[in-house]
Amino acid sequence: MAAVAARMGLASPLAGPHLRPPCNLTGSRRVPRRAGLAVSAAAAGGSLPTVLVTGAGGRTGQIVYKKLKERVDQFVGRGLVRTEESKAKIGSADDVFVGDIRDPASIAPAIEGIDALIILTSAVPKMKPGFDPSKGERPEFYFEEGSYPEQVDWIGQKNQINAAKSIGVKQVVLVGSMGGTDANHPLNKLGNGNILVWKRKAEQYLADSGLPYTIIRAGGLQDKDGGVRELIVGKDDEILKTETKTIARADVAEVCIQALLCEEARFKAFDLASKPEGEGIPTTDFRALFSQVNSRF
Repeated sequence: MAAVAARMGLASPLAGPHLRPPCNLTGSRRVPRRAGLAVSAAAAGGSLPTVLVTGAGGRTGQIVYKKLKERVDQFVGRGLVRTEESKAKIGSADDVFVGDIRDPASIAPAIEGIDALIILTSAVPKMKPGFDPSKGERPEFYFEEGSYPEQVDWIGQKNQINAAKSIGVKQVVLVGSMGGTDANHPLNKLGNGNILVWKRKAEQYLADSGLPYTIIRAGGLQDKDGGVRELIVGKDDEILKTETKTIARADVAEVCIQALLCEEARFKAFDLASKPEGEGIPTTDFRALFSQVNSRF
């Protein structure tokens, strides 16, 4: 159960010629010739799309923020964190904003002027003190006051979606979790928070918003290197019935970036996991991966 708790932790054609960077075949700069190069945007006189990742202080959010900052020929990256401590953790750059997603006014400066939004915010359960595994005890969890899933994963994400819609953001990528089809899933019992219930409600809100979206329901998150496994997409928690229901955070982060680069990822929702390292062929063609998805929710 502790491991379960631990994991709670564009350009598909956006408007204008500069918002059509190609869908990468790998995590590197290599791209299909037929798609053209993102740098052609500069030659066309346009500016690069500005992308905000919220939850940038989290373990997956940090990776997404770093990837955005590494791809200066494709994006202008921004981050949103909850505290000054989190900002310091990722370098204290001027493009990292501090705000509370439960307060729309506090996130407005971060949202202003962006072209795309990657939502990685999530309520995080804490373990109650006194847990002693040597006694065969099971850990108990709780959420801090004001930080329950209803407030963070529902109200907080709804605030972000509303803010994005109000300025005409052209793509929203929302990272959720597998298990949302099962009201009795163990994650819902952590701190009596019903975290997957509220995440699913936010996902539905995004799907109904009219904004172009990609909803990624990740499997169990692992702190491992990315780019070395074959990725698997599915729907309706079918993957949970298999042995391949985990994924590296770095792979989730890369899929977030590729969702902004591949038109095939727009208006789609899918579960995401990977085969064990050494089984299958590491995924490099993300256009083909997204093309396997036919579910809008």
